[in-house]
Amino acid sequence: MKRLATGWLFKKTVWKYVAAALLLVIAPWTAAQDYPSRAVRIVVPFAAGGPADVYARFIATRLQEALGQGFVVDNRPGAGSVIGTDAVAKSPADGYTLLLMSNAHTVNESLIPNKPFQLMRDFLPVAALNYSDLVLVTRSGLPVNDLAQLIALAKSKPGALSYASSGPGTPYHMAGELFKAMAGVSILHIPYRGSAGARTDVLGGQVDMMFDAVPTMVEHARAGKVKAIATTGLTRSAVTPEVPTVAEAGVPRYEATIWLGLMAPRGTPAAVVDRLNAELVKIVSNPEVVRAWKAQGATPMAMNPAEFTRYMNEDIEKWARIVKISGAKADQ
Repeated sequence: MKRLATGWLFKKTVWKYVAAALLLVIAPWTAAQDYPSRAVRIVVPFAAGGPADVYARFIATRLQEALGQGFVVDNRPGAGSVIGTDAVAKSPADGYTLLLMSNAHTVNESLIPNKPFQLMRDFLPVAALNYSDLVLVTRSGLPVNDLAQLIALAKSKPGALSYASSGPGTPYHMAGELFKAMAGVSILHIPYRGSAGARTDVLGGQVDMMFDAVPTMVEHARAGKVKAIATTGLTRSAVTPEVPTVAEAGVPRYEATIWLGLMAPRGTPAAVVDRLNAELVKIVSNPEVVRAWKAQGATPMAMNPAEFTRYMNEDIEKWARIVKISGAKADQ
């Protein structure tokens, strides 16, 4: 009788551990199946009106359609993306607060080492979205018509010309610093809180030039409000085929782009990350989206979380080298 009782207790204990193990396996899957059960917030640590904001709102709409819950864009600009990013780092890791990030974040890993967070320690890469070439534009009244003339004018008046950016560490800032270093010119950096303010002052003639995303600046150039001097890709942009690249116009090997992606706080369930990634890959791979984005000058990027992680680590290393070579500082 004692042996039967012992056997029964043993089986009961075994089944208890089996049930616990099954719960560990099933719970994340169930959470992913139920996700999202309420509105999701996408924090954009940049001002409204720039590429990050525009594409955040685009994917928010598409995710809402696909998943049946609201996806709300929350702009929290400031400190070169640090303020909004830190807010997400401190948010619950449950998939209901996401970060719309750009290569400003990979730059800041070396440009601003004393941030309250570390990108690859405190966040999980979810999905890449797209990348765009930048276009170097000058105010319409600046007496230059091509890159050679611009470089000559900058060299004749060191520090007299100015360029605007959306803040320290942003792709617009680093494109300018890389250009200064590779072209051997001294141009004053004027940082703004967001790209909209920077763009407005270049259009208004208060600042001499700016590196801006092709999708947001091309129409102003076509309208003659600014002069499109060069684009920053390795090949000419399909949107502005008449505009040479910086590399072909006089600064060999120059390249700078802006890319966007989505991240979640570290600790977010893998099943939720995988579900978000699957939906985002569907969105950026949709032929209609591909055509629309390419017409704007943006190229979709479809990656799984592991591929996006490798891409980000490589970008962090790349910009660490450029920050060192250019001598760029966060307070410039």
